[in-house]
Amino acid sequence: MTLTSDLGWAYAAQVKGALLRIAPRVPLVDLTHDLPRHQVAEAAFVFRAMASSFPPGTIHVAVVDPGVGGSRAPLAVRCADGSVLVGPDNGVLAPLAQALGRPEGFRLDPRRYTSGGRVGTTFDGRDLFAPAAARIALGAPLRRLGARTDFLDLPLPEATRTGGKARGEVMHVDHFGNLISNVPSDWIPATAQRLAVSVGRRRAVRVPWVRSYETLGRGRLGTLGSSFGTAEVAVAEGSAAERLHAPVGTPLDFQWGGKRFVASDSVNSAPNLSRRHR
Repeated sequence: MTLTSDLGWAYAAQVKGALLRIAPRVPLVDLTHDLPRHQVAEAAFVFRAMASSFPPGTIHVAVVDPGVGGSRAPLAVRCADGSVLVGPDNGVLAPLAQALGRPEGFRLDPRRYTSGGRVGTTFDGRDLFAPAAARIALGAPLRRLGARTDFLDLPLPEATRTGGKARGEVMHVDHFGNLISNVPSDWIPATAQRLAVSVGRRRAVRVPWVRSYETLGRGRLGTLGSSFGTAEVAVAEGSAAERLHAPVGTPLDFQWGGKRFVASDSVNSAPNLSRRHR
């Protein structure tokens, strides 16, 4: 079972306690508990990237839930490989569910699987999602925990490519301040050595396209393929997010070949939740 949240580690420990009380032998893997608070789209992007590599049949719990205690439903989604996703019906589960294939949604009914009830209405990760996930891990069929339902889709922004140029945006700022884009790394030609990169409204600058931070060199701005399978903008042993003042959602353009651009040294100084998924 994997756990992903924006709860911080103290609240996450309580979620694990609720899980282990019911299913003490289930292996728990913390993916992260320090996602940016309340950022559902960024969480969905990270959750899809990290959780999709786990074995078939894994139970994935995601708690990024700004609507906790409100009208959004508690949800479980069964996928083609036998994996089950548990969390709020706010879109955070949808991209991973679609990546795993043939998702079937179930609206969880806490009356069917909890006995002690909720302690308040602000911690459904512990009071609703953890008990549901634990019982699923012990073999409870989803139909016993809730009824079939459609669920909220969350289409993540997609990059575009025209000739020798790709346009995307910052999807995630990681722990090191790297700007993780949605532009697939394999769009960049294998022969590329430098790219013209435009971040937000800044003028495009030519920076190295490298294979490692070591190759880039300490303090230098450059680009490389990220562990997400997409292009990132980075400062070796520094923070591109701080240097470029580029939060999630900032437009990113990558260009290989073409016109002249300024030198790189000059740089060294709410999601759409309207669609429903069946």
